[in-house]
Amino acid sequence: MSQQSTTARLETPHTVEPSSPDRTISVAPMMGATDRHCRYLLRLISPKALLYSEMIVTGALLHGKEKAAHFLEHSADEPVALQLGGSDPQALAECAKLVESAGYQEVNLNVGCPSDRVQVGGIGACLMREPELVGDCVSSMQHSTNLPVTVKCRIGTQMKHGGALEQPEDYDNFREFVRIVRAAGCRVFIVHARKAILGGLSPKENREIPPLKYDFVYQIKQEFPDCQFLLNGGIKNETDAVALLAKTDGVMLGRMPYSDPFMLARIDQLMATPTSEPVDTIIERNKILDIYLDYMEQQLSRGVALKHMAKHLLGFYSGQRGARSFRRHLSSHMFNDDAGLDLITESVTLAGLDQN
Repeated sequence: MSQQSTTARLETPHTVEPSSPDRTISVAPMMGATDRHCRYLLRLISPKALLYSEMIVTGALLHGKEKAAHFLEHSADEPVALQLGGSDPQALAECAKLVESAGYQEVNLNVGCPSDRVQVGGIGACLMREPELVGDCVSSMQHSTNLPVTVKCRIGTQMKHGGALEQPEDYDNFREFVRIVRAAGCRVFIVHARKAILGGLSPKENREIPPLKYDFVYQIKQEFPDCQFLLNGGIKNETDAVALLAKTDGVMLGRMPYSDPFMLARIDQLMATPTSEPVDTIIERNKILDIYLDYMEQQLSRGVALKHMAKHLLGFYSGQRGARSFRRHLSSHMFNDDAGLDLITESVTLAGLDQN
């Protein structure tokens, strides 16, 4: 990219964001988790949370032939955003068009995944080291779609060489990244408030070992009041999630609502009528399970294997007596070739959870 194009882009920031979904509470894009079946289930539990797809790389959409339609497929999960992985502005622009045509409400660029496998493709968190390129990607996407284009990132990166870490980036580096990408037109940043250690840590370790620095997010929100900053990382329960809304524009939840999906219902309740009756009783859960079973039956008739939908139920009864028995029986049998819907009802009954 030429210096001239960079300067022109920085001097003409995009200032009007397209109509956006409510981002107060959202569920993070998670590989192997937030597929269309998971999102259908979560939508039954929370009518409000903004849901995100798994990351889909641009090559899968542009060169995946018949699989491209599968990656874009979704139903009854709105509001929903699709996350793209890529670093080529033109390819991302073409994919953004496809995302809009498929009926999503937002398109998000992954600039936060620290996986070594993702880094090999030059995407994810390593892009934080190339803010001008990220800006070009955002600008190209915005010119190709009417959807809001958002960025999910970390607060910085740190390269590990052998056993040694390079000098860590500080807040000024994070601020410069936001300044450049904002100038390209981005008005929504979803920030995992940890640095990404590039090399030497697994994705799981990168979610736990680098220290959380919420203060970086609080400060950047004050410096760029025309942008939205959503906080991600280390949020363990619904009380903390709601409390953090006082200092941020929204919170994004990851592994917690996947392992305990009714956390979303409790958050909705806290934000609406904190003293009302519990929304996560066994009876309420079973009502939702009945609807999900109808959905599963439809999907089974289309050739979808039970395991792809049943895995999202493993945390469904989290916190309830019998949850462990339910999870153990379901996980032990859901990979069988002959597994059907009767496995779900059998697991519920054996765990003593069949209340109505």
